[in-house]
Amino acid sequence: MRAVAAWPPSRRGTAAGAAVPTALVLGLPTAVIPNPLFTRTVPTPAWGYPALAVTAALAGLLLATYVRTGASADDRRPRRMGMLGGLLGFFAVGCPVCNKLVLLAIGTSGALSIWQPLQPLLAVVSVVLLAVATVRRLAGEIACPAA
Repeated sequence: MRAVAAWPPSRRGTAAGAAVPTALVLGLPTAVIPNPLFTRTVPTPAWGYPALAVTAALAGLLLATYVRTGASADDRRPRRMGMLGGLLGFFAVGCPVCNKLVLLAIGTSGALSIWQPLQPLLAVVSVVLLAVATVRRLAGEIACPAA
């Protein structure tokens, strides 16, 4: 968190500004955020709301690390881990029977009996991947500051 404390206001604004659209991109089509365009067949589980919030916050922090401030920590592994974490976050909070890929692969009964129990695990893996990617990016800023 020492790196975040040293961020200029523009980078902190980027983190907050990126977290909100991330929450909307993940929350609107999955109907975790109620809206008139998308509906859920299965109600959002209680863990879905904090999973969405933590995913959006970590994604905002991670995206803000890509804003140039003179220091550069260009490691592609955190970028890939962050993208995978965001994608898993989408599948974690989505309605199990509204996901066309899951329905095609395992059907409605499989979506409810196999996929739905796996979703909390996907949420945890998503958060872990985003957290590791963010920590790696932030560690690079502290370990290798630019002159």
